[in-house]
Order: sequence, then structure tokens, then C-alpha cells
Amino acid sequence: MRKRTRFRGKVVLITGASSGIGAELARAMAREGAIVVITARRRERLEQIAGELSASGGECLPLACDITDRASLDAAVEETLTRFGTLDILVANAGFGVSGFFEKLTTADFRRQFETNVFGTIDTIYAALGALAASKGQIVVVASVAGLFGFPTSSAYSASKFALVGLCEALYFELAERGVAVTCINPGIVESDLARVDNAGVYHPERRDPRPARLVVDTASAVAEMLDAIAARRADAVITRHGRVGAFLKRHFPGAFRGAIRIALRGRMESFAKGRRQS
Repeated sequence: MRKRTRFRGKVVLITGASSGIGAELARAMAREGAIVVITARRRERLEQIAGELSASGGECLPLACDITDRASLDAAVEETLTRFGTLDILVANAGFGVSGFFEKLTTADFRRQFETNVFGTIDTIYAALGALAASKGQIVVVASVAGLFGFPTSSAYSASKFALVGLCEALYFELAERGVAVTCINPGIVESDLARVDNAGVYHPERRDPRPARLVVDTASAVAEMLDAIAARRADAVITRHGRVGAFLKRHFPGAFRGAIRIALRGRMESFAKGRRQS
């Protein structure tokens, strides 16, 4: 099979690249010839991935970075430009999920969620925008199907992802004249470390993923779909078959969609209602 080289020579900066979708994107884009700059808070994990990519012939620069710290984002972009002279693609992938019924959450939970998922992404784009305008590059934002429809226990997470979808739609038009493409990726349920991060954003490697195993799509398959959308500079893409089915039903048959969600999550809702009556 002929090796694909759609990203040959492109300099790609990926946030949240220490695991899951971000790490697999780095591997896949490096295989297709990209020079990848991987960022996250876990420096040791980044260095492991960089070593793996270098051993297989790829070029990778690991940079510790926290997207809630604008100075570290500016430094990451500056180091990228110093080393490689350009930045062609930004993948804003870093984020986490606050989970819980709305009545059990607090305003502080929502602020924490937005600080990373929304304002962290916005600062990431601001930090890279000048370089991307110079290269007529591409901004890729990894949102979620949770930004297209909400579920019980996902009010904070969905609100943050809805914000990203709206941001991308606006930037698609605003940045077109500068030659910068904007691609919003909305994955469904994908194998990742998302469920192992608590509501404070702390990583717990021992946690089990509570999501239905039959619906979880392996990371490599999801990333393969993402690469097609990125290479085509598409405005948006819903990733995974169940994600596309959900998006279709919500748009065209919203009543049936909401009914199906109520049935599927009846046990969870009844359990919560029982606890609310007893409190």
C-alpha cells in the first residue's frame, strides 16, 4: 500500500498531545510527513512520544505547555517558529470534561470548565494566529458531538463545546480573507483519557472508563477520519458513525432523538430523581 504524504513538510502544533486523540494525531501526521510540535502539561509523557516518533523516522518537538497560561502558549509558538520558521496547522485539542447533574455542580465547576475548554482554546488561537496568517494555514479545533447536543450530566461540558462550535463558525468567515482555514472536529465516543480526568482537571490513570464499551471507537480509527477532514480543509466534520447518526437525528427528527435519549438514560435519571427527593 502506498504511503500517504498529505502533510509532508507541514509544521503542526498539537495541544493536549500527551495521550488519546492528541497523541494519535501526532503519530498519524508524522507518518504522513508532518513535523509535529506536541504540547501538554505532562512533560515526561511528551518526551516518550517524541522519542517514539523520532525512532520511527519522524521529526517531533515536545514542549511542556498549559493552555490556561497564555505566556506558555506564546512561548510554544515562538519556539516553533524559531526551530522551523513557520507554523502551518494548529490543532487545539486540549481540554477535559466536568461531569455531574446541574443541581450538583457549582458556578465554580462551570468556570473551571470554561477556563480550559473555551478560554484556553481562544488563547491558543490568539497565540498562533499571526503565524498561521503568514503561512495561510489552518486552525483545527477538536470540539465534540456534545457541542451539537447535550446529555444528562454533561451540562458544563456541553456548554463549553457548544461555545467552541460557535467560535469556529464565526472564525470560518472572519479568517477566510486572510487565507486561514478553520476546521471544527466533533468526535463521538472515542477511546481516550477523558474519563480519567476529574472535575478539577486532575488525571487519574487508575480510573475505568464508564462509557458503554460497545459505543467506544478506537482512537486510530477516529483519527483516520479526522485526518481526511483536516487534509481537505473542511469547515466541520462529525467523527464516528454513532456521532453522525446522533447529529442527523437531532437536526431532522429532534423529538424522536430526545425520546430515545430519555429511554436510554432512564435509569440514570430515575436514580438522580430518587436522590433529589431524599436530600
